[in-house]
Amino acid sequence: MLAAMPPTPLPPPAPGAPRTRDRGDACPGALRLHSADDGALARLRLPGGRLTAPQVEVLAAVAEELGDGRISVTSRGNAELRGLPDDCGAALAARLAPAGLLPSPRHERVRNIVASPTAGLDGLGHGDVQLWARTLDAALCAEPRAAALSGRFLFVLDDGRGDVAGLGGDVTLVAAPGGTALLRLGPLVFRTGAADAVPAALAAALAFLDAADAAGTGAWRPRELPGAHAPDWAGALARAGIAAEPVAVPPPPVSPPPPPGELPGGTPHVLAPLGRLTAAQLRALLPADEVRLTPWRGAVVVGAGPGRLPALAAHGLITRPDAPGTGVTVCTGRPGCAKSLADVRADALAAPPGPLPVHYSGCARRCGHPHGARTEVVATGDDGYLVDDVPTPRAALSEAVAAARNPATHTR
Repeated sequence: MLAAMPPTPLPPPAPGAPRTRDRGDACPGALRLHSADDGALARLRLPGGRLTAPQVEVLAAVAEELGDGRISVTSRGNAELRGLPDDCGAALAARLAPAGLLPSPRHERVRNIVASPTAGLDGLGHGDVQLWARTLDAALCAEPRAAALSGRFLFVLDDGRGDVAGLGGDVTLVAAPGGTALLRLGPLVFRTGAADAVPAALAAALAFLDAADAAGTGAWRPRELPGAHAPDWAGALARAGIAAEPVAVPPPPVSPPPPPGELPGGTPHVLAPLGRLTAAQLRALLPADEVRLTPWRGAVVVGAGPGRLPALAAHGLITRPDAPGTGVTVCTGRPGCAKSLADVRADALAAPPGPLPVHYSGCARRCGHPHGARTEVVATGDDGYLVDDVPTPRAALSEAVAAARNPATHTR
């Protein structure tokens, strides 16, 4: 008997055409594990990147006892565990739930909330959007319909400094002066009161679900909807009783992420080497009031106080802007990913320094790449790469990356 063949995937849409999804979103979660070459993978959503001190301890212990001993920090400030046994789902959930890391089994994959990591710590910005993140998380988990959102749907909460506003959110809230907020929804912007910011974000997400149901294309994100089925954003806000004024679309605020080091007030900001923390490195962030994982694959250590950087550097964390590894990110590569064409993590360890971020990818999918200007290094085989789309032999990789990370020669 012939084995059943998998369904033939639909061809990609033409540029500018709406996408039709012929399957549900397969994005991994804490309960839906992904099978990789190095074992099962679990992705834990951490709204605002926030971990309490007890949660840090639990996450480190789970990584050691069930996984490969490391925690990957994603470009949304979430955490991934790798090298898990395929049958560990129940054991993993039993460890995460009592720690508050799994507040709703039905909603665990939709809690994608990025918030300005230093909000409320340095006197900058127009509001503590970390508090908004917690309120939005609770509202999502309390709304049964929200469980239908894709695991890729993204809420972005920027406190007005512009550090995360450009991360491609499907629903973006930007704190504004005078106790107001700007709600950015694709090409539209609405001004609302800060007290209505979270209800407005939830109403917008539900409006997308209504539009996606009407379109019938299986869209995961608003930009995939056909033009005739754009969400009725204004109507949804009005029906939710939210006073929202359409405003001219201002450019989103943009600022670079803070460099590793001490933030104003002495709060440590460190980067994880190649985006991964060992369990020991994660524990080294304690004592702290809380740890906020960042979209820059690092951590802000809240309540740690000044003078902690030398000890954190001794654990191998990146604590200086001129330290090797600053601005270097990389996908899983070989041997963890079957699609990777090279051991890109090994090559990324030798990345030359430069002002621009650089991302190493094992294949053309370029998984986990950061937003904004960057140098792209993509493997084409064991001995070849594309450096910003220029074919480059592996022997010349360092020289090519050094030149590409220099803004004077960067053309991307």
